[in-house]
Amino acid sequence: MNHSSSFNRRTFLTATAAASTLTLLKPSTALTAEANSTIELGLIGCGGRGRWIADLFAQSGKYKLVACADYFQDRVDAVGEKHGIAANRRYTGLSGYKRLLEAKLDAVVIETPPYFHPEQALAAVEAGKHVFLAKPIAVDVPGCLTIAKAGKLATEKQRVFRVDFQTRANEHFREAVRLVHQGAIGKLVMVEAFYPWAGGGRGAPPPTPEEQLRQWYYVLPISGDFIVEQSIHSLDVATWVINADPLRARGLGGRKVRPPNSIYDHFAVQYTFPDNLVCSFTCIQSIPFVKDEIRVRAFGAEGIFDADYYTGVMLRGREEGVRASVGDLYTGGTVVNINEFHEDIVKGNVANPTVAPSVRSNLTAILGRDAAYSGEEIAWDVLLKRNEKLEPKLKGLKA
Repeated sequence: MNHSSSFNRRTFLTATAAASTLTLLKPSTALTAEANSTIELGLIGCGGRGRWIADLFAQSGKYKLVACADYFQDRVDAVGEKHGIAANRRYTGLSGYKRLLEAKLDAVVIETPPYFHPEQALAAVEAGKHVFLAKPIAVDVPGCLTIAKAGKLATEKQRVFRVDFQTRANEHFREAVRLVHQGAIGKLVMVEAFYPWAGGGRGAPPPTPEEQLRQWYYVLPISGDFIVEQSIHSLDVATWVINADPLRARGLGGRKVRPPNSIYDHFAVQYTFPDNLVCSFTCIQSIPFVKDEIRVRAFGAEGIFDADYYTGVMLRGREEGVRASVGDLYTGGTVVNINEFHEDIVKGNVANPTVAPSVRSNLTAILGRDAAYSGEEIAWDVLLKRNEKLEPKLKGLKA
């Protein structure tokens, strides 16, 4: 991501590894005194990421955790004990989130497995709560459409709805994409996106519904497969840069290192966007010694955009450029989203601009998954028309 040639005119953004932290990013240079008011918060989903993000909300000093919900008692108790949540405000079972939404609180953070996001997010908006939602927003087309509906309803009800994509919260990603949209690298010629990851494991779905809730990653109807659950990060940046829905996709994929009843371990998808713009996408997991990347390169007639979640952003055009490190984007981007969520609530900013792009990138991931599963080219409008829903096995689980 280094280059030595000089520009005739240029705008360079430089940053240290700490540039993506809350201290330097400052989504607002100064909040009003009112912005220091504490938001009463409920956490839905108390697994690993739920516990992690609860700490970040608490550390901001702008929120107070007053309720939590999860299917499992041990998980709500772990969060409840750490954050001083009363025992009678720790809700369990599949419908525990409904009882949480009946309680007095301002906003909810949803960190449950992806299958549950649409139902819970819409219910939260209908209950008058502000919503902070983990990615991916859904595992299927009906779920994505439900989130789109929830986002529109939130705006109508004067509620904030934010989707937690960390790249979209980073100032350097924002600036580089803005320049692409302004024509800094000229007309897009081709885009490539990829996500190699050494992690992910080689497991299979557990045998019982309750065990599947604890170890849901390998359960297709709950996770959506890893192209949706993980690799959506790179597809979100790609569709952000391209700023259009794909027209169709053709793909391949399969299991080379995971067992036959597990999710795939690799995908290779070619997307076609308007004006015959091609986006080549690959993702693979569970391969030792792989260098982890979440990368997108956009080749324009006048330059290049090159961004990686783990390292930084580079844009070079004839007259403008960006080069910046993003540091720990996983934490830094989330902290910015937490801060901006609070700011939007206090200031009444309910445009909710993260919803529609998240629906687009999630549907793009689903399109790639379904194309790879079928081995056939699938058009965007056909995907939407089919409106296929995934259903996990929940029979026998406690309500």
